[in-house]
Amino acid sequence: MADLKMPDINNVLIAGNLTSDPIFRKTSNGTAVVNFYIASNRKYRDNSGIWRENICYVGVVAWHRLAEACNEVLKKNHSVLIDGELQSRNWHNEDGSTRNVVEIRARRVQFLDRKTERDVEELAAGGEQSDKTAPAPGTAPPESKRIEEPAAEPAKPAVEQIQIQKIEPTDFDFGYQDLKL
Repeated sequence: MADLKMPDINNVLIAGNLTSDPIFRKTSNGTAVVNFYIASNRKYRDNSGIWRENICYVGVVAWHRLAEACNEVLKKNHSVLIDGELQSRNWHNEDGSTRNVVEIRARRVQFLDRKTERDVEELAAGGEQSDKTAPAPGTAPPESKRIEEPAAEPAKPAVEQIQIQKIEPTDFDFGYQDLKL
């Protein structure tokens, strides 16, 4: 029994809607970081047969190019699918008290809201999105985007590192492409 080790598993997969706009910052050494909260709803039938809803609010943090992409695309009420791991951190307030938080460190973020072809191309080209609201009638068909935080690799210009993929029915998309939130 002394040689038995716990498996190194720390995976979270959660879908939800942003409760507010993301907060984007850069660390003192210039690393991009974004924080946001999502609300994930779970509907169930209780013992008396009545439908209930449980809402779970979860903090999410993303780093590097993933943070930049989230900051470009995400807004309050946007739907996302987060693949990441739980992390805890603590800090000391100005009054000296210690604060603790458990949050999800995102590895991949799939944007579930539909965007126009123009928005996908602008983000891929590194341009600013001019219209972050719903697409106008008669515009190009909607697309979903998935962006992953790459494994550690040599630093390159951030725009070239962002991987934006048009999700085709045969592509891997966590299996939630048609998820209704």
